Amino acid sequence: MIYWWRRSLAAQFIGFTLLALVVAQGLTFLISWDERTKALHAAMKSEFFSRCASMTRLMESMPEPLRNQALLASETSYSRFWLTTKEPIDASEWRAQAARELSRPIENYIDLAGKYGMHRSSVGQRLALNDDGTPNNWVTPPSVLWSLPQPAKYVGFGDRDGYGLAIKLDNGVWLNTAFYKDIGDGWWDLKSLTSLVTTALVLSLIGVFIASRIARPLRRLASSAEALGRGENLPPLPEAGPDDIRRTAEAFNKMQERLHRFVDDRTRMLAAIGHDLRTPLTSLRLRAEFVKDAETQQKMLSTIDELQKMTEAAISFARGESTAEETRAIELDALVGSICDDLADLGMPVEYIEGPKTTYRCRPDGLRRAVRNLAENAARYGGHAKVQIRHSAGTIDIVVEDNGPGIPDDMKEKVFAPFFRLEASRNRATGGVGLGLSIARAVARQHGGDIFLQPNNPGLKAIISLPQEGHVQPFSKAVRGKRRIRSPKLAEQQG
Repeated sequence: MIYWWRRSLAAQFIGFTLLALVVAQGLTFLISWDERTKALHAAMKSEFFSRCASMTRLMESMPEPLRNQALLASETSYSRFWLTTKEPIDASEWRAQAARELSRPIENYIDLAGKYGMHRSSVGQRLALNDDGTPNNWVTPPSVLWSLPQPAKYVGFGDRDGYGLAIKLDNGVWLNTAFYKDIGDGWWDLKSLTSLVTTALVLSLIGVFIASRIARPLRRLASSAEALGRGENLPPLPEAGPDDIRRTAEAFNKMQERLHRFVDDRTRMLAAIGHDLRTPLTSLRLRAEFVKDAETQQKMLSTIDELQKMTEAAISFARGESTAEETRAIELDALVGSICDDLADLGMPVEYIEGPKTTYRCRPDGLRRAVRNLAENAARYGGHAKVQIRHSAGTIDIVVEDNGPGIPDDMKEKVFAPFFRLEASRNRATGGVGLGLSIARAVARQHGGDIFLQPNNPGLKAIISLPQEGHVQPFSKAVRGKRRIRSPKLAEQQG
């Protein structure tokens, strides 16, 4: 339950809605329960006096031998009628008589539900328990309640759920009427519970509908943001819906446009700088040819060559970043395995360890370049490269291990800086200009991941960590047989 509460917007929306419903019902009960009870008692009292007036008219119009039968026929499960020749004086004594009358069974009454039997058996006990001991003498009913000319006097039971009325008929006989119905102050009956449950279900359905309308654009925004972080070129989000959602989509689209424009401007500037450097380098090379001192000339040409390599690498790096490669699903183990095969065929000590069949959405050319750079570095400086794919809870890791001297801990982040080279092993004499790791990390981060360097004891372990949410699944059998895919460049070299 806590898991769904934390992760589901619909669960939180429904929970707060139901909480508001319960609080509203509770406040309504606290405010209106007393008024409700008073209204029920007033309605019962009015009905009681109206019924007593009807019975009085009936008794006045009937012959005396038929009066008792008419009274028995008019009784209900909550009311009794009886005649006495004497005027009731003691209210407490009359109440005891009323309790006995109310406990008396009704003639020719079939109680199918069983409720009348429960009422009749406990009415006397409840009348005794509900008597609070306060004086409750006979009083003359107001004219609003009793408008007949016959004299009458009224007494109420202690808990206000019962009423008694004694009416003097024209022949001097007293008509006694007693009514008792324990309405209580209960609020949560079956009807109230059914109404509350029905309202809660309707509100829950409405909450699910509203939460889904809110969560749908949020999920679309989250997916687009994740894809944007992986370097995918996405169409703009639909700018529709309520103002808050529409403005959020507009802000995301503007941010995406600005990011793409910023990257394009940076790569174009870098490519332009690298291209413009070619002209002065060519001029320097021509001037160096006229230097007569052979040693000085050789040093100048060596420096110019180094600048030339750095310039070409910068142009290549800028060209690679500015290339708009589409993101698509590939068989990752086939891609990594083909890179290792290509390098092994070129004579490099590179070994690929078979792993699980995995598909992954990426930019294949960029990822191929990153893995190739790491594998070449491991083979060149570590003596042997071992490449494998590992799966963790949230990532897919391409691990490249070597058995070389490794890298000091304080240099593990510096080596990713452009044109940075370790003097001990990766110097200018061994080749390279110091862009390999920079390019590899840039590619990994374009895919939403990163590259980490760890000790291998001995050697170094380079890990390309890529997010795997929603991208890892078994590959089809038809594609599994095509793992060894050689690059077109290598195929051209091998004829």
